[in-house]
Amino acid sequence: MSAIKFNKDEKAIIVRKIQLYFTEELRQDIGQFDAEFLLDFFSEEIGSFYYNRGLYDAQAILSKKMDDISEAIYQLEKPTEFRR
Repeated sequence: MSAIKFNKDEKAIIVRKIQLYFTEELRQDIGQFDAEFLLDFFSEEIGSFYYNRGLYDAQAILSKKMDDISEAIYQLEKPTEFRR
């Protein structure tokens, strides 16, 4: 898996959210550099866990849809003398 990267605008939004969290929840000011450093740390060290969870969730949805499609195809079968 390649590293998780954000474009300039995405990174600015996330950094601002980190700064707001620190201000509102922790009552601490955090500068842009520190917030970017924290974002980079989470992206490198924690991001893969969230990425993999997203993949597992997508796989579960796809599997359910495939089961639904298989059932729909089975329902379309016409009766014949042959048995499966």
